[in-house]
Amino acid sequence: MDELTRRHANVRAALDRDGLDAAVVSGSEYTGFEGAVTYLSGFVIVHRYAYVLVPRDGDPAIVFPSEARYVGEHGTAAIEQVFADHPGSWLAERLRGRRVGVYGLDYVMGVRDYRALAEACELVPWDAEFDLARAAKSEAELESVRDSVRINTEGFHVFLREYEPGRSAAEVMAACERYFVEQGCARLTMNMVLKGPEFLLARDEPLGDFVLPSLEIAGPGGHWVEVSRAIGEPTAEVERMLEAYEEYFEAAKDAFRPGATAHDVHRAVSRGFTERGYVLGHVTGHSIGMTMIEHPKIGEGVKTELAESMVFSMHPHAISADGAECLYMQDTWLVTANGGEPLAGLPMKIFAA
Repeated sequence: MDELTRRHANVRAALDRDGLDAAVVSGSEYTGFEGAVTYLSGFVIVHRYAYVLVPRDGDPAIVFPSEARYVGEHGTAAIEQVFADHPGSWLAERLRGRRVGVYGLDYVMGVRDYRALAEACELVPWDAEFDLARAAKSEAELESVRDSVRINTEGFHVFLREYEPGRSAAEVMAACERYFVEQGCARLTMNMVLKGPEFLLARDEPLGDFVLPSLEIAGPGGHWVEVSRAIGEPTAEVERMLEAYEEYFEAAKDAFRPGATAHDVHRAVSRGFTERGYVLGHVTGHSIGMTMIEHPKIGEGVKTELAESMVFSMHPHAISADGAECLYMQDTWLVTANGGEPLAGLPMKIFAA
């Protein structure tokens, strides 16, 4: 069974479980949700949007709007390609009277396509269910993940070499982006610097003596990862936050086990922060794959059980009580039978400038 056939089989098994006749997976370059389409077809959206239809019985197809004959490199699609004047109407004709799970129903699917489908069939929101069907990675996918981690980790070292107080975020990030493009990431990067608790894009304002780069990329295989460390001289408050980070890093090695819930992991890794009185500003962690943020998240009350070969991005965001100081560092973790494996191999520390 090849990789794409394996993915389709996983989706069909989930359709059987949920009593659905087909899945429609929405993707749009404009929203950052293009990875779900790539996952099921091999096609990378360059602009516009597309849908992948995976029926419980029958062959899958990728559907494009015909007003844009070029939506990407169409030779990369490994399933049937359809150009339709109105993709929603084309799908509606094939799915009339069926019960259909839709990935991207709330945030991605175009309104005109939704209207056509909603009149023809029963639509079921299916974001979490689709993400869980693709959460456990195959060996081929893990090879892609590890390659992305290699690129992201070296990108952090590029940032570390280029950074010095007074240089702008734009100058430093430009060197990182150059490296990422050379390594085949193309446009699949989202890199920022935190200034206090706020996330900033690469602006021209000068960087200070302590910086928190946020580096997130997908390598040539299309799998997103996140790897970064703080750089500079920490204050006494940030030193306390680092102690909690060190405790999280060790706790995650034991917590990321098959059968543990996302809630269990959140409680284990956040304990050091909450016991010190810190607010966690950003989500503790989340599943990550060909879409940057996938279900399940690592958070309070999330009862989803983890399975071997799931991959998670972890980035506890510790914010001081007065909101003036924070610490934010990223790692990509693999769930194994023996516990969590941090894939980057970076020590959990604040790096000297």
